[in-house]
Amino acid sequence: MPKYLKTYPERCTGCNICMSVCSKLYFKEDNPDLSCIKISALNEAFDMNVCNQCGICVAECPTMALTINKKGVVMLNKNLCIGCYACVAICPTDSMRRFHGMIVPFKCIACGACAKECPEKALEIVEEE
Repeated sequence: MPKYLKTYPERCTGCNICMSVCSKLYFKEDNPDLSCIKISALNEAFDMNVCNQCGICVAECPTMALTINKKGVVMLNKNLCIGCYACVAICPTDSMRRFHGMIVPFKCIACGACAKECPEKALEIVEEE
């Protein structure tokens, strides 16, 4: 059963708590550029960009650093990654991230930390049959 982070943009107020939680959890730094989720203003609403775990990037990886785990989540093995960014280039939702000065890209692994902290319940971990 695939697991992913479902977004509800109509509930988002742009507080960016999710981005802060994500970057602090994975990079120990409150930096929106290091968040696996991106919130951006879009006219009167907000766009919420996060990996949908489609797996298109997995086949593109020349070192097989990307795999899909038993929950359907695309995972990156940093030890196998060579920083070619083929996964970043092929990602249809622009959800595979890279940060200047870092060799290894990063993405949402549907951990749910952001969903737990979202005051508007604009994020939810979903597991589909």
